[in-house]
Amino acid sequence: MNNPYLLFVLAMLLFSSCGPSFREQNEKIMKVKKADLQKDSMAFKVAVTPTLDCLPIYVAKESGIFDSIGVDVSLKMKNSLMECDEIMRKGQVECMNSDLMRTERLKRQGIPLSYITATNAYWQMIGNKKGRIKEIGNLGDKMIAISRYSATDYLATLAIDSIKPKKPVFRIQVNDVFVRLMMLVNNEMDAVMLTEPQATTARLNNNVVMMDSRQKDIQLGVIAIHTSRTKDTRRKNQLKKFEQAYNMAVDSINDKGMDHYSAVIMKYCKTDLATIKALPKLKYGHTSTPRTKDINRTANVKWRTN
Repeated sequence: MNNPYLLFVLAMLLFSSCGPSFREQNEKIMKVKKADLQKDSMAFKVAVTPTLDCLPIYVAKESGIFDSIGVDVSLKMKNSLMECDEIMRKGQVECMNSDLMRTERLKRQGIPLSYITATNAYWQMIGNKKGRIKEIGNLGDKMIAISRYSATDYLATLAIDSIKPKKPVFRIQVNDVFVRLMMLVNNEMDAVMLTEPQATTARLNNNVVMMDSRQKDIQLGVIAIHTSRTKDTRRKNQLKKFEQAYNMAVDSINDKGMDHYSAVIMKYCKTDLATIKALPKLKYGHTSTPRTKDINRTANVKWRTN
């Protein structure tokens, strides 16, 4: 038999007769997908970002704390708080990492949210070393990367308005925290607003901190939950266990130190060991509601368009 085409056909027929049919394989794949979707729908879904305000959640997941107390938590990783907003709007998660400027705005738009806890998130305004941006007054006619309608937007405007540079400062919307950092490192942006660990990476590259929200006694980080999830009995039980696991993780971080969880930080924050070694000492607190004075800051904010 010297016909190569005929040999090929016979080989394919032999192969197909030995294995499962395409239909059978497809049915198995669809069953697995359906099972995964059903499992995910039952899980307590949390939208998180690659930032250290989410560390207790990551530690609870990686250390098996969630499993040990019997709550199935599914983490939805997003590179920006805006993406967390979107999947919350669509009802795809129970709760999310965010900031008060965003969540209070969402509430005014009709998304019912309540707060599981405030977080230790803080933001720094960091100037480009090559652009010689060393103080806020140098930002006139320059660009700063922020995310609209957020803590970064609010804090940047607060700092800029306090100095009033002679020339306008251009607020550029860059939602992804990794892109924002890389634009600074690659000299594509004059200044950026960053939280940890991205702020530490920026400082390690000899960029200059021009403003720190901690010095202004402003605490805007939160974990928010869709209020409807606090009414359903099963979800309410999941929430209770989530809070219990969160507090257990907080105790572990404060007791063992952040270095102990370097692998967790590298996995979820996509950072390097040098950054972790240079991180400031961060204290984590048990679940507690945001301060009234921080919530009050969100009222009547006039968002700028430039």
